Amino acid sequence: MGMNVGSGSSEPEVILDVNTTPLIDVMLVLLVMLIITIPIQLHAVNLDMPVPNPNQPQTEPKVVEIFIDFDGQLSWNAEPIDRATLEQRMQVATTEADQPEVHIKPHKLVDYGHVAHVMATAQRLGLKKLGMVGNEQFL
Repeated sequence: MGMNVGSGSSEPEVILDVNTTPLIDVMLVLLVMLIITIPIQLHAVNLDMPVPNPNQPQTEPKVVEIFIDFDGQLSWNAEPIDRATLEQRMQVATTEADQPEVHIKPHKLVDYGHVAHVMATAQRLGLKKLGMVGNEQFL
């Protein structure tokens, strides 16, 4: 067993350790300032919403229902059609002065590719009033 008895002089030893408490305090203040100045990240989607018009027409809009069956068979207002006819009818709908509302009603078991094709065709041709109907069946 050993024991430190000192050097024999009456002078105290010099402590060579750095006092880190002020350094930690400064770093915490800087961290708080950094957190406060960083802008809050919002998970938002920018949409181009229509401008409100107080003079809305009193007529009911024309509604077109496009049904997509489980095997991808299309029908326009309960009339079976193929993809070429669908594109022709959508083209006619875009040329009308007041475009009809197009409601897409997919079957619960339909492959999403068929639905995406109909939506992409409507977007490519310039249909503005497009909506999905019957989404509660997918919950």
